Amino acid sequence: MSKENLVKNVNQQIASWTVLYTKLHNYHWFVKGYQFFTLHEKFEELYNEASVHIDELAERLLALGEEPVATLKESLVLSLVGEATGKESADQMVETIYNDFQTLMKELKKGMDFADKINDEMTGDMLISIHQGLEKHAWMLRSFLGK
Repeated sequence: MSKENLVKNVNQQIASWTVLYTKLHNYHWFVKGYQFFTLHEKFEELYNEASVHIDELAERLLALGEEPVATLKESLVLSLVGEATGKESADQMVETIYNDFQTLMKELKKGMDFADKINDEMTGDMLISIHQGLEKHAWMLRSFLGK
């Protein structure tokens, strides 16, 4: 395993979080129904968190002498998550975010392995921290859906 694998993985995380950031804004603005107040607030919490992840991951790559993904075009190409369609119901929004988090957690685990193989504890710790937060969010979203 090489540093290149880790850089690719982290850039994919940045791209995915960038797309997710926009998706969460879409959901925040367009959620409707009796769950509006709860989900409007939750989606704002999640997009603020996404913003932090984007910045920290990008700055980590810069600290390693690498270049983070920095355009929407690149992000859409590399992202593991898709954009919002604009037609999701409130429950579909939650289900989609839950599934996106599952996808991101799988990739984070790969990144943790890459970081471990090249003894990059700093990047590994960052990825573990993000994963830990996603596990909690996924549990809460799953519970919200009654699963």
